[in-house]
Amino acid sequence: MRSDIAKRSEEKDLIRKLEGIIEVLLLTVLYFYIWKNEYSVMYVRTFYGRGRILLMGIYFIIMYVIMRLTEGLRFGNLKIFDIVVSQWISVLVTNFITFWQICLILNVMSDPRPMLRLTLYDLIITVALPFFFTWLYHLTYVPRNMVLIYGKRAALNLRFKILERPDKYAITTTISSSEPIESIKEQIMRHDAVIINDVPAEIRNDILKFCYEHDVRTYIVPKISDVIIGGASNINLFDTPLLLVRGTGLSIGQKFLKRTLDIILSALALVALSPVFLVVSILIRSDDGGSILFRQKRVTRDGKLFTIYKFRSMREDAEKDGAQFTIDDDPRITKVGRGLRRFRLDELPQLINILKGDMSIVGPRPERIENYEMYESEIPEFKYRTKVKAGLTGYAQVYGKYNTTAYDKLRLDLMYIENYSIILDIKLVLMTFRTLFQKERTEGFSDNKGNNFPDDMSGGDSE
Repeated sequence: MRSDIAKRSEEKDLIRKLEGIIEVLLLTVLYFYIWKNEYSVMYVRTFYGRGRILLMGIYFIIMYVIMRLTEGLRFGNLKIFDIVVSQWISVLVTNFITFWQICLILNVMSDPRPMLRLTLYDLIITVALPFFFTWLYHLTYVPRNMVLIYGKRAALNLRFKILERPDKYAITTTISSSEPIESIKEQIMRHDAVIINDVPAEIRNDILKFCYEHDVRTYIVPKISDVIIGGASNINLFDTPLLLVRGTGLSIGQKFLKRTLDIILSALALVALSPVFLVVSILIRSDDGGSILFRQKRVTRDGKLFTIYKFRSMREDAEKDGAQFTIDDDPRITKVGRGLRRFRLDELPQLINILKGDMSIVGPRPERIENYEMYESEIPEFKYRTKVKAGLTGYAQVYGKYNTTAYDKLRLDLMYIENYSIILDIKLVLMTFRTLFQKERTEGFSDNKGNNFPDDMSGGDSE
């Protein structure tokens, strides 16, 4: 029975991969049509035979890789809106690159209209096919019958998060890890999958081995130590396997490459976005006549302080009564500020911080001093986030929410630090564009959120 469930799961994963390949192939065929009937005819007939195959192959690879980086092919796993936005980002980036590739091949500034038509066709396809593939997924997929095994009562909060995806998961039973192990095993065998959250290490190990032995799909909420071990290197010098945890953050080479990219990309972005800076500045000044920029001390790598720059989105007297939570529909947010926050435009001046070297494009979000001290006093591991520079965007910003707890954001940020790569940076930058269209990423705190440690208590112009 268990092997049948695992086999069906593998078959579904294979079908998802094939659907992704089919969609990218269709987009590549459209590009081939545009190239053959418009660009080759318009300029010079070239790239026949193998050359044409190579050209289409490059387009396919670029589109497929960017689709994977933005998670645009996870039909059924993500919400349909997120998939469509991810695919639109992939289409725009791929076709932008391809247009300049065509200009280089033809050695002329080509007419952009055929590529714009191609982009329009692509955008239509990337709405229709994700809907169709997601429909197929839910037609054949039954939500998993899951049991949640928890330690402390607070771990039960995970159930409410999972209830947001009833199309994919169904927690039908919860059981405390303090129950007899035989009772826990009995519940496991009655369900298709298990979630383990905040369970003591010895009991967790017994449960995990039992699930592994009986082919039970198991989801584990990682502890901080699990995240650190996840980034360890294998050492195979002896007949006993070793895992090496360096604990030094990024290597010298990684820091150099990351800093080089930060300088180049932030400089280019500042030039390209200068008209946006001008318009936003005029809007802020005309709204209430106050200052354009908001400045505040924040914490970056090794606990160093720096002055962060943001477009002001709250009244200038927002903190006259002291630091406060930023809540939904906060009356301190100005009319212009609400729009800036909605599309994260208030963050743009941090490109100056990046160019100066205070921040990086990707990294943990910088906390204000009092928040950092509060979180560290409650969560000693919170200082691990400062092994790298603070960032404009990051793992927690892409996969978390505005009101995700400090402990969960710590785990997400450590996953970034321990698994760092340039490819991961590129992925997070691309996926940041998707978060601009997700309202829950920018919502404030409310009484029913249940967060012990909100990301921001700062009130005026905070994250």
